[in-house]
Amino acid sequence: MRRVLALGAALLSLVLPTGAWSQTDSEVLVNRMTLAEKIGQIQSAAPAIPRLDLPAYEWWNEGLHGVARAGYATVFPQAIGLAATWDTDLLRRVGDTVSTEARAKFNAAGPKADHDRYQGLTIWSPNINIFRDPRWGRGQETYGEDPYLTGRLAVAFIQGIQGPDPAHPKAIATAKHFVVHSGPEAGRHAFDVDVSPHDLEATYLPAFRAAVTEGQVGSVMCAYNALHGTPVCADPELLNGRLRRDWGFKGYVVSDCDAVDDMTRFHHYRADNAGSAAAALLAGTDLNCGGGGRYAYADLNAAVSQHLVTEGAVDQAARRVMAARARLGAFTAADPYADIGAERIDDVNARALALEAARKSIVLLKNRNNALPLAPGSNLAVVGPNADALGVLEANYHGTAVQAYTPLAALRMAPGVGTVRYAQGSTLAEGVPVLVPETALKTGAGSGAEAGLTGDYFDSLDFSGEPRLTRTDRTVDFDWDKVPPVPGMDARRYAARWTGLLVPPGPGDYTLAVRMDRCFDCQGHDPVRLYLDGRLVLNDPGTGKDSDLMVSLHVEGTSPHRLRLELVHSGQDQGVRLMWLAPAEVQRAEALAATKGADAIIAFVGLSPDVEGEELGIAVPGFDGGDRTDIGLPLPQRQLLEALATTGKPLVVVLMSGSAVALTWAQDHADAVLAAWYPGERGGRALAETLTGSNNPSGRLPVTFYRSVRDLPPFVDYAMAGRTYRYFEGTPLYPFGFGLSYTRYAYDDLTLSATDLPAGQPLTASVTVRNVGDHPGEEVAQLYVTPPSGPLAPRRLLAGFQRVHLEPGESKRVTFQVQPRDIGGVDAAGNRTVEAGRYQVFVGGGQPDFTPGIEKTVDIQGRQALPK
Repeated sequence: MRRVLALGAALLSLVLPTGAWSQTDSEVLVNRMTLAEKIGQIQSAAPAIPRLDLPAYEWWNEGLHGVARAGYATVFPQAIGLAATWDTDLLRRVGDTVSTEARAKFNAAGPKADHDRYQGLTIWSPNINIFRDPRWGRGQETYGEDPYLTGRLAVAFIQGIQGPDPAHPKAIATAKHFVVHSGPEAGRHAFDVDVSPHDLEATYLPAFRAAVTEGQVGSVMCAYNALHGTPVCADPELLNGRLRRDWGFKGYVVSDCDAVDDMTRFHHYRADNAGSAAAALLAGTDLNCGGGGRYAYADLNAAVSQHLVTEGAVDQAARRVMAARARLGAFTAADPYADIGAERIDDVNARALALEAARKSIVLLKNRNNALPLAPGSNLAVVGPNADALGVLEANYHGTAVQAYTPLAALRMAPGVGTVRYAQGSTLAEGVPVLVPETALKTGAGSGAEAGLTGDYFDSLDFSGEPRLTRTDRTVDFDWDKVPPVPGMDARRYAARWTGLLVPPGPGDYTLAVRMDRCFDCQGHDPVRLYLDGRLVLNDPGTGKDSDLMVSLHVEGTSPHRLRLELVHSGQDQGVRLMWLAPAEVQRAEALAATKGADAIIAFVGLSPDVEGEELGIAVPGFDGGDRTDIGLPLPQRQLLEALATTGKPLVVVLMSGSAVALTWAQDHADAVLAAWYPGERGGRALAETLTGSNNPSGRLPVTFYRSVRDLPPFVDYAMAGRTYRYFEGTPLYPFGFGLSYTRYAYDDLTLSATDLPAGQPLTASVTVRNVGDHPGEEVAQLYVTPPSGPLAPRRLLAGFQRVHLEPGESKRVTFQVQPRDIGGVDAAGNRTVEAGRYQVFVGGGQPDFTPGIEKTVDIQGRQALPK
């Protein structure tokens, strides 16, 4: 086939095989660039080169669980929730939807136009670091603690993102953060990891290897940290050695944002950015992200002049990144994805997929006396700080859903549910504001007043003229990042005003807060004014920090106070939340009052992206900088649950979090416990369906739930001894792979392809799984191998899993292909081998010792070394 590449005034005819764009073609383009132009192209905000007809391109885009930070997009469950589905086909379809929506946004901007951040086709996902410690705030972005599960899900997601044609990917996925990167957040820019060759090979590298060798991932992001004294982005053995030489990686390496600059500022690896940029480039880092505006590669001109690096090294990096743009169709008229339009964004199919993902992610951890599903017509008391908050649906790295359902909203709409009474009940953690709930807001004083505030939305910036729309907003909790507050309004220019009454639930000291934190790149925030009883109590022009947007007040009773909140938007995109800190005893009393007449109490507790996440500015009991210092449920929520238990009514605890929480009290006292993670735009509906029984929970834990922080080694210790199900010797609260169901499953007739197996040969295992209960459901059949004992041998290894749908009484045959690499051991030097000995093969609905299943042995003969 023939393509024509326009290079300024010259036309260069290229005759290419169908579906291919060769390295030579990228060389032709790069050879026409000056050194300065080439250096510009290997920075994440690559400028246009008009004389070559090359548009500007911003490489930075996010798609962890939906296209992020770019306006409307489908918001799937956070990555840890996707991992809880244990469903590779689902992950592939989610990835496919993410890249479809990214293409739609790219096409809307114009494929030949200059593209701003978050409009491109290079998606910096998935995060396949190992969630080795539940204290890590960014663990929510990963697929859990196990290298095998992480690798399988990563390959599926990458294949979904990139599509079936390597020559014409729909988008390019990026496996990050390579490598050995999992907190603490406070030291991530300077942390030097000292990890053994065994742990590096057995735990931290396998998922990346699978992403490259099986997923054919187009990009890898090198991490902030150093490994054994060398910053990863400047480590030639990792980038040019392990990635390219050993695994055959053909794509480009991008630095984490400001990681090359960090080499100078924090690692002190080189004296200046010319030296750091040269070291990174020579090691194999092709593209420099300078998210804070510090593009270290801008100093490559000086590095070349100082003979720290050759122009040829710049050429090589430029060829790699230009080859990626070529594969994405930047230089061709024929684009197989040109017809993907904006109507595909969060369309009916995407919403159905988000609901499916949320349903499958929910894990039933306890169900005493079949407390769930709820009896039809049950009157409910819905309580807890996570019952009605948008943030716990979205998690981090999120887009803006066209329509999202909180658990409270979904339960009110759910068929078969009686009366729903609501009370917030507590804050998230000591000193952490939560939304002012609808129960404390009224549109007016008359009998016709509604819960919430009257919202007026203006096209003008001075509130002049008639509002475009007036409506009742039950809470002020909005994500308007790159979207208008009202359809048809200008997303870049509007004013909003909320008026009504603040009705305190009781006397005491309160703090009101206005948060404007839903725009990742925003500098400052929109001007905001807050009035109480006609008095201006908060007036910020947009320069203050969150801590400045707070006001304290003392109330003696429950008399209402007139409230007016004004927001003027003419700058960067964001959203707004009206929040508070209320007296704890008053909130608990309100929750107890809400239980009167209820048949069951549903408590939505846990964490939120306000307290766990990436490099957060938070330091309160149990939390520090985005990480946790304790893994228990925060004290205010524990006290709430204890108070609710005094009613004697059935108590269902729903944990919404991005990490494992030690729910020891709930396990001992609650009637049922669910883990729902951060479940995305349809999460509330999926939870309502699960509570009422139309969805049978089928999620399985991708992480171990420990009983206490005392069960864990120090957070800064990257050694795997004592961590995760593979090496933890204690008794977990809930084990990796665990999950109950509304039905029961039985396993029988396990057959192995061989009971004596030559080392290095695959093993086939087949088993019959039967639904012996009364409900249809989906079982996750899991295969574990226990290797011969040894000083470095894990307790067991996950080596296969499959989801299977079964009607009551139905049985199906499930077959696993166990590869040598998945059961091979790793010695102290990091060499992977399959050793002779007796191996136990177990298949069941979870790990042996915790779940019924069936087991057989296989004797492996000989010894087989495996490649890196």
